[in-house]
Amino acid sequence: MERMELATDFLFRMEIAVAAPQVIGDMPLGERRVALITGGRFHGPGLNGTVLPGGADWLLTGGDGATRLDVRAVLQADDGQVIGITYQGVRHAPPDVAARMAAGEAVPPGSYYMRTAIRFETGPGPHEWLNRLLAVAVGHRFPDGPVYDVYAVL
Repeated sequence: MERMELATDFLFRMEIAVAAPQVIGDMPLGERRVALITGGRFHGPGLNGTVLPGGADWLLTGGDGATRLDVRAVLQADDGQVIGITYQGVRHAPPDVAARMAAGEAVPPGSYYMRTAIRFETGPGPHEWLNRLLAVAVGHRFPDGPVYDVYAVL
């Protein structure tokens, strides 16, 4: 059997603003922090809108230094349709890069790994096709919030 290829198509770039993370503390699986989403935008070829305030990223940094991302947020397309977005992912950096990130410095995107798997949820309307889609994203963390390039898995 031939190898099956994974094809993707660019959906949009999502820029998220977050408040300073609240440190919950050391949990059995690592340090838990929660970063509340304060807003943002997404824009792409056919899907544009606002990241609404109120979602959150529940971050868990384990003993291996990797941070597990667990996000629920709400988007509103420019046409008014509301779209729920849920994604899980992993961010990992070499110790020196992780220390710079923890100090609030901007670091080059290629110096660490940040990937997510995304699901959407919305009602009837022009974007209900998102309900039947799995997406993936490549992320970059800035001091005031992450930026993701989001791709539909075809």
